[in-house]
Amino acid sequence: MSQLHFCYSGLALLAAGLLIGWLIGLATAWGRSTAPTDLDQQPPETQPSPAAPPKSPVRNDAIALLAALQREARFVDFIQESLGDYSDAQVGAAVRDVHRDCGAVLSRMFALQPAAEGSEGAEIDVPDGFDPGRWHLTGNLSGQPPFRGRLVHPGWEATRCELPTWSGSREAARIVAPTEVEVP
Repeated sequence: MSQLHFCYSGLALLAAGLLIGWLIGLATAWGRSTAPTDLDQQPPETQPSPAAPPKSPVRNDAIALLAALQREARFVDFIQESLGDYSDAQVGAAVRDVHRDCGAVLSRMFALQPAAEGSEGAEIDVPDGFDPGRWHLTGNLSGQPPFRGRLVHPGWEATRCELPTWSGSREAARIVAPTEVEVP
């Protein structure tokens, strides 16, 4: 039983890591647009001289997310810790706290909701003209959409993206967690 518990703990960590990777990608891409502007459609002789490019933020949004997960859930400490010297019960207890606190951070910043309605295993319809960024289809994909299949995972959709605004120095912009020193 303890090996099975450890396996589930490992799977939980893997899932958390994959989710964090996805969220970092989402956070850095949020708000970007490729829509043409009026300047793109003006003849070359009437275009104004190029302005200075907008200043990029001092701190990357991915680091802001990672710092919040560390500050509020000790996520980085947990992932960087070697688990070989701990019992399955100790790992399980740590996973419970990290899981709860990471969930609170993600809920506050992204308000994640299932991307599709229905429970896993239920029959679901994939619409004609579906967006492959929203739907991942596997199995027998012959014929034309719409498709009907079994819901393996409903996916996740961020209903907001509210990352903290960096107010620190340029030198500390890449710091995920500051060095802590106790002075006697």
